[in-house]
Amino acid sequence: MTNPTLTPASSSRPATHVAPSAASTPTRPVVADVPGAPVRRLSARTKRLLLRTGAFVGLLLGACFAGLPILWMVSSSFKDNSEIFAWPPRLVTDNFSFAAYSSVFTDPVKLRFFANSYIVAISVTVLTLFVAILAAYAFSRYEFRGKAAVNVVIVGIQAVPPITLLIPYFGLIVALRLYNSYQGLILTYMVFTLPYAIVMMTGYFNTLPRELDEAARVDGTSSFGALWRILVPISLPGIVSVAVYTFMIAWNEYLFALTLTRTDNMRTVPIGIQLLMGQHSYEWSEMMAMSVLGSIPVLVLFVFFQKFFIGGMTAGAVKS
Repeated sequence: MTNPTLTPASSSRPATHVAPSAASTPTRPVVADVPGAPVRRLSARTKRLLLRTGAFVGLLLGACFAGLPILWMVSSSFKDNSEIFAWPPRLVTDNFSFAAYSSVFTDPVKLRFFANSYIVAISVTVLTLFVAILAAYAFSRYEFRGKAAVNVVIVGIQAVPPITLLIPYFGLIVALRLYNSYQGLILTYMVFTLPYAIVMMTGYFNTLPRELDEAARVDGTSSFGALWRILVPISLPGIVSVAVYTFMIAWNEYLFALTLTRTDNMRTVPIGIQLLMGQHSYEWSEMMAMSVLGSIPVLVLFVFFQKFFIGGMTAGAVKS
């Protein structure tokens, strides 16, 4: 009798039958059950949401950091001196008062400060634009001897700190008998506004095709006529940006206005604010009121000419 346990066929079949089924069954790694398994990555939508939230929070904090001093300045202009440093501080006061503004508007000396600032700032802006447009047109459209050297001088002036020129300019203005005058302030400010204006306008004119000039000359227009009739009207964004920047410098300048003027009838708004700081007491509410009134002209320029200003600042980078 044959022993079935010793039969090769019966002993080998189960092995050959089970092995393929075990090898063909796919095994899935169970990540959740393994300690220290990596966390599933965030989706692209979640990442964008987190980035937008972080950007919004950052911009909100920056706006609070930049806007809170302005709000405090406006709020303090409607307070009494005793309330400005009260503890705990309050942004909105119960004793709302226009006394500081009334003191500014009824004082001829303070009004003279604003008049001087307007006269100087507007004069500097107009003269700077006129000279810068002519100089930029020459640099953009013509080749002449010493052009590179003059460009280096213009750019180099911007690198000189204005405070280093204070004493030389004081001596020069006194020698020219322009001390404590509008002319002295205007000429001094133009030294610092012209380099930027020329560089800015030259870059803008370089973006305009020369065919415009040639077409104007073919029609019988001179170079001077082509500049003012063709190039200047289409260069309005660049001109506005230069005008806003120039006005802002002339309006806010303090150091040279303090050095080159002596009497109150020639002082400007920044000096007028500083004069409210007495030896024993400060007129904080009037200082805040004058600061608010002094901020309005530049703010108005930015609000009304923002479109032209941004376009003029970026024109050289986006036009070909």
